[in-house]
Amino acid sequence: MIATEAKRRSYVVLNAWEGELARKLKAANPKLQTFVYKDLTSTRSYACRNGEDDAQLPTGVGYCDADKNHPDWFLLAPGGQRFEYSGYSGHWQMDVGNPAYQNAWADNVVASSKGVFDGIFMDNALFPCDAYHSGTCPAKYPTNASIQDAYKSMLANTRAKFTAAGLKTVANLSNARLHTGAWDAYTEHLDGGFDEWWLTFSDSDLLSEYPEGWSRQVAEIASNEARGKITWVQPHFSRGAEQPFRYALASYLLASGGRSAIAEIDVTDGYDNASPWHPEYDWELGAPSGPYKALGGNVFRRDFACGVVIVNANRTGSPAVGVDLGGSYTNAKSSPVSSVALAGTSGEVLRKSC
Repeated sequence: MIATEAKRRSYVVLNAWEGELARKLKAANPKLQTFVYKDLTSTRSYACRNGEDDAQLPTGVGYCDADKNHPDWFLLAPGGQRFEYSGYSGHWQMDVGNPAYQNAWADNVVASSKGVFDGIFMDNALFPCDAYHSGTCPAKYPTNASIQDAYKSMLANTRAKFTAAGLKTVANLSNARLHTGAWDAYTEHLDGGFDEWWLTFSDSDLLSEYPEGWSRQVAEIASNEARGKITWVQPHFSRGAEQPFRYALASYLLASGGRSAIAEIDVTDGYDNASPWHPEYDWELGAPSGPYKALGGNVFRRDFACGVVIVNANRTGSPAVGVDLGGSYTNAKSSPVSSVALAGTSGEVLRKSC
C-alpha cells in the first residue's frame, strides 16, 4: 500500500502519532509532501489521561494543561459555559484570537512536527460564529465578522513561526464560498487551503451555478494557483457514482495547475484508508492552452494539448446542452466522440492523440 499510494499522491495528511508512516511514504516517493493534522480551534479532553496530556496530540494545546493553567483560553458562551462541539464529544472550542493561545499553539505544533512532517494541516478555520453550536455565538465574538477577524489574527500572527521552521500550512476552509472574500483573506496567511465539501455533497446533491455556488468553488483553485498556493478539494460521493465523479473532476481540471489536488470521500470523516483511484487520474492531458472559457448558459470549456474538459454547471435535471468539440476525442470508454450533450451538473473529460 505504501509503495503504491506514495507514487500516486502529491500530499498525504497523517495523525501526529504517524511519524514513522510519514518517513516510509517519503522514502517511497521523496517528492510527496506529508502534513500532520492539528485542529486550530479545539483542545480534546479525550487526549488527557490521568491528568496528563498525550505525547502526540490532534491539537496544538493539551486539554489538561489548558484546563489547569490557562482556563482563559477556553471560549465561552454568553452564559459563561465552555463550548463543546455539537456532534463531537470531548472537543472544546478555544479562543483563537488570544495571542497567548496563538503562540502556544504554534510553538507546540512546530516543536512536535519539525523534522517529521513537511507541513501542518490546520483543521477548522471557521467562518460563522455559531459553528458547532448552532444559534449561539461566543460572548467575545458575537458576529461572523468578529470571529473571522480572530482567525485571521491567528493565521497572521503564527505565520512567521511556521515559515521559519520550514513547515507549510494548509487550513480547512470549508464553506468559504458562503462568505464573500473569506477564502482569499484566510489563505493570504497560509500556503494553501482545503475545501472539505467541494461541489458534490452526495450522489444526488451537486452544487450548480448561483452567486455562492459553482463558480466560487472553482475560483478557490484559480485564485490559489495564481498566487502560488496549494489547493485541496474533496467532493463527496459513493464509489461508482459516475455523474458526481465526472462533474467534480471536470470542474477541478478547469482551474487546476501544478499545486492542486483532488481526493473524493464517501462517508463523512471516513479517513481510515486512502481515497479511491480512477484511471482518469493517470491520463496525460498535456499543458492547458489557457484558462477555462464560458461557452454561454453556464457551460464551460478548457482545452489541453492532449484533451478537453467540458462542464455544464446548470441545475441538476436541467436539459442537456450540446457542444461541438471541433475535433475527434476519446472518452473513458475508449469510444471516439466529436460532440457531447451534457445535462445540468455534469462534466466530461476527453483525450486526443498529440
